[in-house]
Amino acid sequence: MKHAVQVTILGQQYTVKSEAPPAEVQRVADFVNRQVAEVTANRAVDTLNSAILTLMNIGGAYLRLQDAATERQQEAEERLQKLLHRLEKACPEEESS
Repeated sequence: MKHAVQVTILGQQYTVKSEAPPAEVQRVADFVNRQVAEVTANRAVDTLNSAILTLMNIGGAYLRLQDAATERQQEAEERLQKLLHRLEKACPEEESS
């Protein structure tokens, strides 16, 4: 079921319709506002530039996390392959007669 949630981002009110719980939608809006505040801290930046710079920061962080997750998955797969190889060496299959 979709919920309509009122959020404020960059001083502008939005009604967000989402299947996510209202608290999660608000959490995302709060995160975005914190990110915008970091970008605009101590400098005068117009709204569009603030949004673009914030998106660039969030996008970069997302891609770094995605790369780290991929790397961890590859490392886990390599470890599993090594363990499987060791098990196969330790317990060779018996041939059926």
